Amino acid sequence: MSQVNENKAKESTEALMTARLQQWHRVVSDKDFKLLHDILADDVEFHSPTVWQPKQGKQITAYILKTVIGIFENFTYHRQFINNDSVALEFSAKVGDKKIKGMDLIHWNDKGQIDHFEVLIRPLNGLKLMLELMTEELQKAGFVGKE
Repeated sequence: MSQVNENKAKESTEALMTARLQQWHRVVSDKDFKLLHDILADDVEFHSPTVWQPKQGKQITAYILKTVIGIFENFTYHRQFINNDSVALEFSAKVGDKKIKGMDLIHWNDKGQIDHFEVLIRPLNGLKLMLELMTEELQKAGFVGKE
């Protein structure tokens, strides 16, 4: 492949990622949950920092993301790292009285839908509070049994 073709392919990939990221940022900033549903793949795999096994499927992933967006206060993305069809987004937020930092690791499939979403959060006290709040919401929705 010539240098010109490689540059065009790179520019095309960057433009595609920019468009996908704009959609994701619109979901978060505007709480556009219809768009969230549209950009999640049916077989999306969601990795939560609070459970060992990933959650499978659009319905549970959309519910978790919608709930998290509602729980987080002062949510802000700070930096992004792009690699082809994947992105890492550094964020900060408040959960109750706890300040947290984290990363969203997102992968898009060939159809432009999110097929893998992983969240990392620190510190532990913020993560514990997040776990309590999310467990309560997931139990109310029937996704998780009450123990």
